[in-house]
Amino acid sequence: MHKQNKTKVFIIAEAGVNHNGSMNTAKKMIDEASDAGADAVKFQSFKADKLVSEKAEMADYQKKNLGSENTQYEMLKKLEFGEDEFIELKNYCLEKKIEFMASPFDNESIDFLAQIDAFPLKIPSGEIVNYPYLEKIGRLNKDVILSTGMSTLGEIEDALNLLTFSGTDISKITVLHCNTEYPTPFEDVNLKAMLTIKNAFPGIKSGYSDHTLGIEIPIAAAALGAEVIEKHFTLDVNMEGPDHKASLTPDSLKEMVKAIRNIEKAMGSGIKKPSESEQKNIKIVRKSIVASKDIKKDEIFTSENITLKRPGNGLSPVLWSMITGKASSKNYKKDEQIQI
Repeated sequence: MHKQNKTKVFIIAEAGVNHNGSMNTAKKMIDEASDAGADAVKFQSFKADKLVSEKAEMADYQKKNLGSENTQYEMLKKLEFGEDEFIELKNYCLEKKIEFMASPFDNESIDFLAQIDAFPLKIPSGEIVNYPYLEKIGRLNKDVILSTGMSTLGEIEDALNLLTFSGTDISKITVLHCNTEYPTPFEDVNLKAMLTIKNAFPGIKSGYSDHTLGIEIPIAAAALGAEVIEKHFTLDVNMEGPDHKASLTPDSLKEMVKAIRNIEKAMGSGIKKPSESEQKNIKIVRKSIVASKDIKKDEIFTSENITLKRPGNGLSPVLWSMITGKASSKNYKKDEQIQI
């Protein structure tokens, strides 16, 4: 799978079907995803004939975004790529130093993607209850990313049990919290469910697949510990197609990746201690015990003749109670640091 470590978030730029069936557009999307610093660019592998019945209606968001009452079949038929085209795109990803990924939507696509070593396979949310499909993927014992939109914790558990029972090691599975509405209203995101999933299934990696507008939620997911983040993007949100309106522009994708990379750096080790960059400020910002007025030898230190002032390169304020009540061993001028 991707070379994941404890601090690096694996960022998937979801091209999906936003190429609109154009290889030229798909390659431009690979260029943009690579330029943005994403780890992978993901497409969708399907045959419309295998995926939907000819009279299946489009989802409401698809009808709205397309301004059309066409069937799902008519919509998807225009958006499918053949095997030769996906091989070309995979090779192009190699050139651009970004991982090629795809979601298989039928059994033939699973076979094809396995044949060209397009792992990890991304299981889309709609297939989480497709047991024959999950068994087929499970038998591969390869890296898998499972999206969980529209599902309950129990359905996720059943899917994981099926994948592992079929032969996939639990350590090879990443589960993404997801909401399958385009765009997802903020009040429906339920980002804490990502943590619920992580805690419920020891051994898995967890993350978030985002369909909200903007980049705030995936950034928040990174701060909460997402190990994988997926986000739709497009070359132009005004292009015709079902997903463009809920997708990031290339500039926004770049902004999101940059923010997530900054968060990775900021998360740190969790050990609370002075950082390397702030060490030099300790003596400048902290205070020392100093004379608040001239003090003569043998005079008793009290709150009337000593105080605390910067810099902090003298006696620390933590020694205040040890100093008060003692006799001065020398004369001090005002603001002179007290010595033991």
